[in-house]
Amino acid sequence: MQLSATRAVVTGGVSGLGLAVARHLVANGGKVALLDVNDDKGAAAVAELGAGNARYLRTDVTDEAGVAANVADAREFLGGLNVAVNCAGILGAGRVLGKEGAMPLKNFAGTVMVNLVGSFNVAKAAAELMQHNEAGADGERGVIVNTASVAAYEGQIGQAAYSASKGGVVGMTLPMARELARFGIRVMTVAPGIFWTPMVDGMPENVQQSLAASIPFPSRLGKPEEYADLVGFILGNTYLNGETIRLDGATRLASK
Repeated sequence: MQLSATRAVVTGGVSGLGLAVARHLVANGGKVALLDVNDDKGAAAVAELGAGNARYLRTDVTDEAGVAANVADAREFLGGLNVAVNCAGILGAGRVLGKEGAMPLKNFAGTVMVNLVGSFNVAKAAAELMQHNEAGADGERGVIVNTASVAAYEGQIGQAAYSASKGGVVGMTLPMARELARFGIRVMTVAPGIFWTPMVDGMPENVQQSLAASIPFPSRLGKPEEYADLVGFILGNTYLNGETIRLDGATRLASK
């Protein structure tokens, strides 16, 4: 798929990794719909990207009817829909047995709902529309890119909920790709390591330096633009399908 032909919905699209993807696609001639819950950042992102290139749609990714309606609205604005990139997510940090007792089940369930169920919700809504696209090269009609985390493989203490949610994203990648193959829809997942996001930006400098030092090479935090570059490569390489790619500088998370 040519990036200039991308008509994409991007969840978590008004900041961090999602905004980097939106910038990359628009810079290469594509159009984007930003699905997020921050109205102020949404307006700023549209102003930056251009109203003709981007639209913000306030979206709770766990709302089935709301997602379906907004994905349909996005397709109308974009003049088509052939890409969905899931970047929306929450940390949901917390110990199974903390100082105040066992983790409330709602905390675990809430993290899984946003990170895993939300990703599935957007993916299936997008796929339902993509299946009707005219087939391109190799019969391709669309691409779905989900975001997991290296914590899916080496979750740290306090990441039981987060790791479970991201492990679920990894786990659904291959079966979803196999199922949607008959429609010409590819499914890929990226598992980022420690990236420079607004969350990290708010950490003390010594913590940031410690995180960077833990990464073998290059010994720095990942840049959102590097995530966006990988998404762009995935969109352009039709033979990439059903796989999770780690983007982490060879880091392996310690237990804590």
